[in-house]
Amino acid sequence: MKKLFFLATAFSLTAIVSNAQTEKGNYLIGGTIGNVGTELQKGSSKFGIQVTPKVAWFIQDNFAVGGQVGLGYQTQKDAGNTFSYNIGPLARYYFGDAQMEKVNINSPKPVRFFAEANAGIAGSNSKVKGEDGVSTNGFNVGVGPGVAFFVNENIALEALAKYDLTLGFGSTPAINKINVGVGFQIYLPGSKLKSLRNEVK
Repeated sequence: MKKLFFLATAFSLTAIVSNAQTEKGNYLIGGTIGNVGTELQKGSSKFGIQVTPKVAWFIQDNFAVGGQVGLGYQTQKDAGNTFSYNIGPLARYYFGDAQMEKVNINSPKPVRFFAEANAGIAGSNSKVKGEDGVSTNGFNVGVGPGVAFFVNENIALEALAKYDLTLGFGSTPAINKINVGVGFQIYLPGSKLKSLRNEVK
């Protein structure tokens, strides 16, 4: 009987914790590292990485808005270097138990599925020595699903896949691609963040 009571209490506390992180008034601070890759072939080498820091605030339960800044770099022997960037607002919605049941997805409480969307300005500019560069700079939009694995009360590891589209000016009028990345997020209650600011002062 004691074992059953302990298990029931543990499950209840886990449920409370996993939902508390996405409550109204909490903050989301972290980032994503995507498109990391290295290719070593005879006579050629390729490396690429994209880093996207993010900050958001839960304006209501399970829904956060904020902003992000992305910087990317890719280099390949005899193919030049490519620099990319994006900046703008983002929004996230975390699905609860009711939504998961509708699509027949049942996951442990420490796992939360979410959808993320962003918009703003972005660009990709390539340069090959002795040749004209390839560039696109303009309006950007991205959207896609993700999953957060909570390792403790305030930290989650994430996997995120987003369709990314940039329309603008340059030698190439449009760029569309799929960005896949991993990262981590810190979930902070508003009261805790306020106390941290007071300590710094």
